[in-house]
Amino acid sequence: MPSNIDNRDKIYYLCTQSPNHSVIMKHNKEVKISYWAAHLTTVVSVTLVLLLIGIIALITISASNETRRLREKLEVSVIMDDSASNAATDSIAKQIADSPYALSVKVISKEQALESWKAETGEDLEALFGVNPLSPEITFTVKADYSSEKNLQEIGSSIRAMGGVSDMALPDAAMVDNMNRNIERLSIILGTIAIVMIIISFVLINNTVHLAIYARRFTIHTMQLVGATNGFIRRPFVTNNMLSGFLAGLIASVVMAVVLTAAPNAGFNDVAEYVSWTTYGMVAAGMIIIGVLICSIAAWGATSRYLGKDYGELFK
Repeated sequence: MPSNIDNRDKIYYLCTQSPNHSVIMKHNKEVKISYWAAHLTTVVSVTLVLLLIGIIALITISASNETRRLREKLEVSVIMDDSASNAATDSIAKQIADSPYALSVKVISKEQALESWKAETGEDLEALFGVNPLSPEITFTVKADYSSEKNLQEIGSSIRAMGGVSDMALPDAAMVDNMNRNIERLSIILGTIAIVMIIISFVLINNTVHLAIYARRFTIHTMQLVGATNGFIRRPFVTNNMLSGFLAGLIASVVMAVVLTAAPNAGFNDVAEYVSWTTYGMVAAGMIIIGVLICSIAAWGATSRYLGKDYGELFK
């Protein structure tokens, strides 16, 4: 510290220098508190809250992906006429593949159907009847957005109108409706939990940051006395707490990555099927952004609160 400044300037200097350290005076001696000593509680608290948010987010995203995968497993079978040629079957299969509702299309020719029957039952129908009695078949799965009963019925009607189609096998309508209702209920429940967790996290982080700034309310008042502007006073508090939120989000992301990496070794081999690294990356980025935003907003609000208080009100 410069030695040629008076006591008023010394107070101003101590209050405004080194934004990464808290500075206090004890028996006229300068005592510096490191960033970690001043913000460790905030970082740890915010890390735990962000971990909880991240877990809820991963569960919600995984559930959404799984329900979409279940919807896309619904399979429709199109039975062609016995007289339908392979070329006609391929033509209809191409029309289905080019439609907006088809996800994957598979063509089973008469010969393939016969070989499959022989492999499953051991019976040679061609030797038994003298001809191949099986018909060509087209199977396809529908996209998740077309998995409702109404859409499936419309798809069935459009395909039956095509020439050469003998019959169709659609998924059970009651089963489809029940599955969609359960998926909607699950989505509402998980969405509600996520919203509640975000609100709770904001309250917890806001209280943590508020307590940290409360401990330095007299420093804020002293800075006002020596002429510091409100923006100048806020800046180090907001900056430090933004850094705390960033570190908390980073630590929470690393912890989550370690857990996901170690999960298969702990016997949870299915985790990789539900949580991809792309999904993890989005959640990790979200945790860091949420940590920075909430901590900076909380710091701004808490600092503004003490900027408007008189000296006597600081003891309340």
